[in-house]
Amino acid sequence: MAEQDMGRGGRSRPAEVIPLLGSGVLAAGPGLLVPGWPPMIAPLLIVPLLAALRLDARCTAVAAVLAMVLALTVTVARDLILTPRAAVECLALLVGGALTVRLAMRDAVRATALSHATEIARVAEAAILRPVDARVGGIAVCTRHHCRVPGTTVGGDLYDVVHTPYGTRLFIGDVRGHGLDAVRITASALSGFRDLAYVTPELPDLVRELDARLAPDLGAEDFVTAVFAEFGSSEVKSVNCGHPPPLRLGSPPKLLEPHAACRPLGLGPEPEQSKYWLQPGDRLLFYTDGLSEARDRQGVEFPLEEAAADASSSSTVRPDDFLDTLYEAVTTHTGGLLRDDVALILCEDVGSAGGRFSPGAAPYPSQRRPMLPHR
Repeated sequence: MAEQDMGRGGRSRPAEVIPLLGSGVLAAGPGLLVPGWPPMIAPLLIVPLLAALRLDARCTAVAAVLAMVLALTVTVARDLILTPRAAVECLALLVGGALTVRLAMRDAVRATALSHATEIARVAEAAILRPVDARVGGIAVCTRHHCRVPGTTVGGDLYDVVHTPYGTRLFIGDVRGHGLDAVRITASALSGFRDLAYVTPELPDLVRELDARLAPDLGAEDFVTAVFAEFGSSEVKSVNCGHPPPLRLGSPPKLLEPHAACRPLGLGPEPEQSKYWLQPGDRLLFYTDGLSEARDRQGVEFPLEEAAADASSSSTVRPDDFLDTLYEAVTTHTGGLLRDDVALILCEDVGSAGGRFSPGAAPYPSQRRPMLPHR
């Protein structure tokens, strides 16, 4: 039979009441069981108190009742039930037991509310930063994401890849700052991109429209660095808004610097488009500065191009293995501690025929995989 959840973030475990009762007997034992010792009933309150800290309200009530029964049994057996001290201590035990049950019930309500709030937050985060399919149009995609705040999946880094009438479009960005304000701007930026990507023919116009949409949500010092990419036939068009440039993997890897950089979103960008030629099987790595600006204890930045070359030393390396190896390299460089969010997107132009990085080679059909923990 499946266990029934009783709140307090745990489960009903009546058997655990017995050891707790034993601890109460040890505390009050000399006064209850040894002839000639003055009765000490109040220490039995430790039984429901410990139950309230560890178990649910039902088990706490059982513990309180058992403690009271033990106290009454011993006081009656020793003919102490009518003494003022025994009466006062029994009353204190009764009132204290009732209060511990109330405490357990209150904590159960809080635990349930926290569980519901956590589930709502999880669903909201999934709606903001949606999983990306392993293949979008003719582009194979693999992603990784690491949040600096444990237990969260949405921070200041954002990305999405969508298939539109104008080709497969990619958006990766980094919101200045952290916390709830960064999450709010992340949600607004991704929502705007998803709306505009399907109806705006030219990439620079998309950037201008998105900047205008974000303006009401940005404070005086807020901005979003970003790279926008549009994959076409044997080419990729890109607009870089103050963001680290994508890396073309190869021998050696090469940063695709923009022909003309522009300011980040929120700072009045004047977007200009760059164009790069692609061969079937070419891989592009898009990333945030949590990767490229990660530093070791001496302040030395992560050698991205060298690490990417090592991670892609084999022409047939699987994309998920490449990203995991790259993440392992950056955590090793920083000593296991990443002080910023990190987002990675590995793209390959597979066209209609597929390639080294095809859905058949990727074991995750729909994915927004978190980074693996550093070992």
